[in-house]
Amino acid sequence: MAKPVVIVVGADKGGVGKTTVSRTLLDYFSANNVPTRAFDTESPRGTLMRFHPDITQIVDMTTTADQMKIFDTLNAGTSVTVIDVRAGLLSPALASLRDIGFLDAAKAGQITFAVFHILGPSIASLDEIAETANFMQGAKYYLVKNFINDTQFFQWDQATYNSYFHRIKDATELTIPKLNEMAYEQVEVSSVPFLKFVANKGTNDEAANYSFVLRGYVRHWLANVWSEFDRIKLTDLVGGGSGSGKSSTRSGEK
Repeated sequence: MAKPVVIVVGADKGGVGKTTVSRTLLDYFSANNVPTRAFDTESPRGTLMRFHPDITQIVDMTTTADQMKIFDTLNAGTSVTVIDVRAGLLSPALASLRDIGFLDAAKAGQITFAVFHILGPSIASLDEIAETANFMQGAKYYLVKNFINDTQFFQWDQATYNSYFHRIKDATELTIPKLNEMAYEQVEVSSVPFLKFVANKGTNDEAANYSFVLRGYVRHWLANVWSEFDRIKLTDLVGGGSGSGKSSTRSGEK
């Protein structure tokens, strides 16, 4: 059996679009036929759960019982586990993973572990990098600049950003481009995954009537996001997939 893959998506600051990134990951793995499940730690009511209810559970990651729900079931037949960590809980969550021996298991090669750290535009976000780096031995560490909210990153001093970035061995930068505001709002209202929106389908795969124009914006944006995932060879975490995300995005409208 292949090693379980655990992907943590988080930030110590709110409003940086981490759940949006989690949603693109779930769509990407789905399009590449990789069995995936998700945990939404915005207990008791989670945003990720609203878009991917069939594969998502809401948990409180600070409780032992819910930690057991996640980590005692890693070999239950699902290749990838995506954990969308509530704002402000990234560092505490990683500390918990250290305390239960998860990080040691990742270091020993028993589990494939990746962290998508969604960056904010401030110096505080750079301090997060320094703190999070302490937990990254044995993990794949991705620093994500998410432009979904039209964020401007580190224009005050690129050299300072570079000095933080280079402290982390083998960290990989990733860019999530901006999505047209009206298209983003329409997906939010529809409460369906990006893939279903592109395919003009409702919650239960029924035919929908979304705007052709807005679906086009989402399709183009998702293709660009998935190009980034292809670039970092994301499916290699699970030993490869069955096709590129970009082509799958286009086939979604058929």
